[in-house]
Amino acid sequence: MPQNRNQLIELFIGNLTNAIVHRILEKAIEKQEIADKYRKELINSFEIAKKYRDKINPLNSPLSSRDILYIKEKIIKRVKTELNLRIEKGYENINLSLVEQEVDKSLKKAKI
Repeated sequence: MPQNRNQLIELFIGNLTNAIVHRILEKAIEKQEIADKYRKELINSFEIAKKYRDKINPLNSPLSSRDILYIKEKIIKRVKTELNLRIEKGYENINLSLVEQEVDKSLKKAKI
């Protein structure tokens, strides 16, 4: 069971990371049609992340502080890495200072 739980946590982290990356990209883009695609991907990834969150631990009982810290640190690291890769590819207007704020909002929304 613990191995399955660890896999669920990793899947949760991956989907929430994707959602946060797309939220920041949506704010950075000026073309509405591209921003709409980012928004759709954000919503889809966040909904999947919520399903994994439900499987990790019942929503009524909180995760351990160790799990919360691990999840938060890993998401921040992955989001910054992905956004830096996008910047290297030529994406513009990406605000890396939004990362921790968006992670906190998303974790709260996912009831972590």
